[in-house]
Amino acid sequence: MAERDNRRGNRRDRDETPEFADRLVAINRVSKTVKGGKRFGFAALVVVGDQKGRVGFGKGKAKEVPEAIRKATEQAKRQMIRVPLREGRTLHHDVNGRHGAGKVIMRTAPEGTGIIAGGPMRAVFEMLGVKDVVSKSLGSANPYNMIRATMDGLTKESSPRQVAARRGKKVADILKKDDAPAPAAAES
Repeated sequence: MAERDNRRGNRRDRDETPEFADRLVAINRVSKTVKGGKRFGFAALVVVGDQKGRVGFGKGKAKEVPEAIRKATEQAKRQMIRVPLREGRTLHHDVNGRHGAGKVIMRTAPEGTGIIAGGPMRAVFEMLGVKDVVSKSLGSANPYNMIRATMDGLTKESSPRQVAARRGKKVADILKKDDAPAPAAAES
């Protein structure tokens, strides 16, 4: 019996190890006017990722800040998506994302560029594990819309392996067409 309890304890310890990093993006104080005055609450926006290609975001509301953050973090862990990365550091291709009035453009970048992104988008890329990316946010500066637009763009991201499987071809055929040099006949 003691062995079982110990195993359960180990499992609990393993579950609590922080495999995900989280980043608090925004916190809002919201108020509700009631008969006796105002009641304050807090809304938190959190981005969670494993920095190896998985990322998610969540929002939580509560009377206290820590509880709102906890709720947002739990929701973010439930809504994670996997994004294929090239060489584990950048995107495979340029992509646009959109949500409401928020529009974002994300482009691949050569090694050493770093994360060129503003505010909420930077948090998403850092939690995703992207090291080199150039991005621009157009339209809405609302952090909720920016993050949703970024996630929309990241869901459109596909690796050469996924494209090859979808078309029923080999990965080499897909890459050869992209990187093919100009024909030799054009030189003469």
